[in-house]
Amino acid sequence: MKEIKAVVQPAKLAKIRAALRHIKDFPGMSVNKVEGCGKHLQTPSAGVKEELTDYSPKVYLYMVVPDELVEGILQIIVEVGHTGNIGDGIVWVTPVERMIRLSEQIEVLG
Repeated sequence: MKEIKAVVQPAKLAKIRAALRHIKDFPGMSVNKVEGCGKHLQTPSAGVKEELTDYSPKVYLYMVVPDELVEGILQIIVEVGHTGNIGDGIVWVTPVERMIRLSEQIEVLG
């Protein structure tokens, strides 16, 4: 099992979600509104006020998925989330040792 996390442009969320719903056995995802800045913003800050306002809105997606779904999900997030502009976002994958779905009380070992 793997955890996929992505930070994307808010305008891309609906299209990403719609595309992911077409994946057979897609387990779902969680979403948070966040703010962020990337490495392209390297100007020195003039103070705390500027430091707290120098971010753009983003959406943070995260999900735990079986290994066999990882590549398809990554492909969707990258293709649908890409605009070609600075600040499109980032996607990363980490291993999950263990997951328990509370609603089913079934333990899934990764």
